[in-house]
Amino acid sequence: MSLLDRVRERLQPAVDGLAKVADADVALQLSMAALIERARDTYPAQPWHRWRPGEPLKLLFAGYSGTRNTGADVRVEEMIRQFRHVLGQDQLDLTILVFDPALTRGYFRTAKQVRMPTVFPRFLYDVVAEQHGVVACEGSMFKSKFASALTTFMVGALGLANAGDKLSIAYGGEAGAMSTSLQELVRRYVADSFVITRNVQSGEVLGALGVKTRLGTDTAWTFDPGPDAQGRALLTAAGWDGVTPVLAVCPINPFWWPVRPSVGKAVARWVTGAFDDEHYDSIYFHHAGEAVQARQEAYLDGLARGIEAFRRDHDVFVVCVGMEQLDRRACEPLAARLGGAPVFVSDEVEMYELVSLLRQCTYMVSSRYHGIVTCMPAGVLSVGVTMDERIRNLMVDRGTPELALEVDDPQLARKVDAALRHVADHADTVREGIERTVVRNLEVMGQMGTQLARYVRDRMPGFPLPPGMGEAGDPWSHLPPLSPSLSQLVARHRSPP
Repeated sequence: MSLLDRVRERLQPAVDGLAKVADADVALQLSMAALIERARDTYPAQPWHRWRPGEPLKLLFAGYSGTRNTGADVRVEEMIRQFRHVLGQDQLDLTILVFDPALTRGYFRTAKQVRMPTVFPRFLYDVVAEQHGVVACEGSMFKSKFASALTTFMVGALGLANAGDKLSIAYGGEAGAMSTSLQELVRRYVADSFVITRNVQSGEVLGALGVKTRLGTDTAWTFDPGPDAQGRALLTAAGWDGVTPVLAVCPINPFWWPVRPSVGKAVARWVTGAFDDEHYDSIYFHHAGEAVQARQEAYLDGLARGIEAFRRDHDVFVVCVGMEQLDRRACEPLAARLGGAPVFVSDEVEMYELVSLLRQCTYMVSSRYHGIVTCMPAGVLSVGVTMDERIRNLMVDRGTPELALEVDDPQLARKVDAALRHVADHADTVREGIERTVVRNLEVMGQMGTQLARYVRDRMPGFPLPPGMGEAGDPWSHLPPLSPSLSQLVARHRSPP
C-alpha cells in the first residue's frame, strides 16, 4: 500500500463522520430555496424586471456547457438555433452559462457566454434578476444519478424565474430517480414552469411531483456537423484504409456517479493530496473505491470481449470515442484491451469534427446517449450499453428495446457480440427504423417550436413573433434550417401532409 493510500485510509473515518454531520447537497438545496423565496420580494422591484415592446427578449440558457460534454453542447447549439428561428433572429438577447468558456470557444456564436462558479446559488440569483426568462437546457435535467447539485442548479434557475414572474422554460429534458429532498425542491419550485420532456417516462416522473409537462424530444436531431471530409481525415490519420467498416465504441465510467460534495475530502486533498484520483471539481468527488474499480474493469472487459468476438467474423476498424473529456479514463484502458485502437476524445476534438467522425461509422456501441443520437441521421447501426433510463427510452422509441444492454450485466460480452451480429445481419431493416425515428423526432421538435411560440405569445402578448410562428403553423416550419443531408432524409421518410 502506497503512502498516499495509507493517508487516505486513515482520513476516511473523519471524512465519513463529517459527511453525517452536514449533508452538503441538502445545504445547497436549502440555500437555493432561500434565495428563490427572497426573489419573490426583490425581483419585481427591479427596473429591468419585465419585457417591454421594442426591447430584445433577454433569455438565460442554464445547462452543463463548458465541460466538453459533446451531447450537452450539441443540444444547446440546436436549441439556440431553434429559439432564434421561432422567436426572431434579431429579437433575442441570449446569455449562456458555461463552466469554462475556453472549452466552448467557437460554440454558441449568437449568445454571450458567462462563466458559472461551482458554488452557484447567489450568482444565479444575481444573473437571473437581469433576464426576462430562463431556459433550462440540460438533458439530464431532473435526476440524482450524476449529481444532485446539477438538478439543484436547474431547479434554482427555473424557480428564480417563476419567483419573478419571468419566462420559465425547461426544454427537452429528462427526469429520473431523485433524492427525497430534491423531489420536494422540484415539487415546490418547478410546478409553474413550462416543461417539455423528451419522453413519456420523464413526464410520468414529474407528473407524480405535481409538475405538468408536455411531450417533446431531444434537440440534437437538427445538428449539422463538419463536412464528411473532416471525420474521414481523422480516421485516415489514425490508420483507416477508407474502405473497411468503422466500429465506434463510446465508453464511460458508469459506476463513479453520482458526484457528491465533500468538504472533508476537499480539505484532506488540499493538505495531503489524498482523494485526488476521485476529485471532480472544487469540493465535488466521484464515487470511488475498490468495488467501483472492479465493476469498471468488468464493464470494460465485457465491451472488449464482445467486440473482439464480433470482429473475428467481421472485418471492422475499431475506434474508441470519448464524448466528454472525462471519458478519456475509460477510452484509453478499453483501447488497450482492443489491441491499441485509436482514441478520439472531446478534450482534443471539437464537437463538429467529432460528430463528423461518428457519421462515417457503420457500427456503434455506446454508453453515451448523444453518441447514438448524433450518428442516427447517418444511419449508423448502433447498440446501447446503458447505466440509466436515457438509452433505454431511446431504444424503446426506435422499436428496438433489445438493443439496450446494461453496463453491469455479467453476460455483457456475449450480448454485445449478439447485438452487433443482429444489426449487421438485419442492417437494412435496422437502418430503416433508425432513419424513420430521426424524422419522427424532427417533427416532434418542430411541434415543440409551436408550443414555445404559443407560450411566449400568451405570457407576452405584445411580443412580435415572426410570420407563421405559433400553434397554428406547420411544425416543420418551426425547425431551424436543416442540412441538405437531413432534408433528403426527411424527403425519403416524411409522410405526405
